[in-house]
Amino acid sequence: MYPLHKIILRRSAVVVIGLLALPVMLFRSDRARFYSYLHRVWSKTSTKPVWLAQAEAAGGDIY
Repeated sequence: MYPLHKIILRRSAVVVIGLLALPVMLFRSDRARFYSYLHRVWSKTSTKPVWLAQAEAAGGDIY
């Protein structure tokens, strides 16, 4: 698990980058991929890959 200050710094950077890129991304066809990447950065709270953490969290829902 990352320390709280690192999580806050990552999420602040995602917000700033997302807002700065918004005018450019409105006219690009690959904006979904870019914002998907930003969401992955936002969601990362540990050294574990995001997909693995989400799979473990949803594991109880399947069974």
